[in-house]
Amino acid sequence: MTAQLWCFGESGNAYKAALTLQMTGHDWDPVYVDFFNGETRTDEFRALNDMGEVPVFRDNTLTLSQSAVIQMYLADTHDMFWGTDRNETLRWLMFDNHKVSAQAGPARFLLNFLPQNKRPAGAAEFLQGRMLTALKVLDAHLADRDWVAPGGPTIADFALCGYLYYPEPFGFERAEWTHINRWLDGIAALPGWKHPYDLMPGNPSDRATEEDI
Repeated sequence: MTAQLWCFGESGNAYKAALTLQMTGHDWDPVYVDFFNGETRTDEFRALNDMGEVPVFRDNTLTLSQSAVIQMYLADTHDMFWGTDRNETLRWLMFDNHKVSAQAGPARFLLNFLPQNKRPAGAAEFLQGRMLTALKVLDAHLADRDWVAPGGPTIADFALCGYLYYPEPFGFERAEWTHINRWLDGIAALPGWKHPYDLMPGNPSDRATEEDI
């Protein structure tokens, strides 16, 4: 039975799971979640995930939420993308969850999807400041290595890049980060890699097509 991932194209957290599915070769189908029209707040979705968040992953009778949990399950299932030091991979996976994506995701949402009159004063700037501090740590770490953990690309790389391929402005400019920019090119050069808008439905091109009909 083909696995399913509840996701939408604008979700960097869902992209982490989708990219790991793609890179491990796991058989899966995306299930579009209409986040911007409130689907994650419905009773039906809360029955699937009481946290009201994407991604949600279902593989036969197993249902998982939280991107890191899904990534770890896939890495264990396929015995791939743990690198040679599991603890170091986990260290950077948690660093992303707490320091990078936790700031980048809300900042991107506030600055690109929420009307200015509904943005809490100073919130986006605060999030951007914390994000940039974390990115300085990541950029310095990548100065003398190709991947964040030993032994090749890992699920930590696929997590840390979760919001960094999106084109919308939210305080991250690739050209300003020499080592991160090179690292992102390295991930994109891996066989099978796809951009978030190509892996998951509900992206700007989808919406443009719907509006044209």
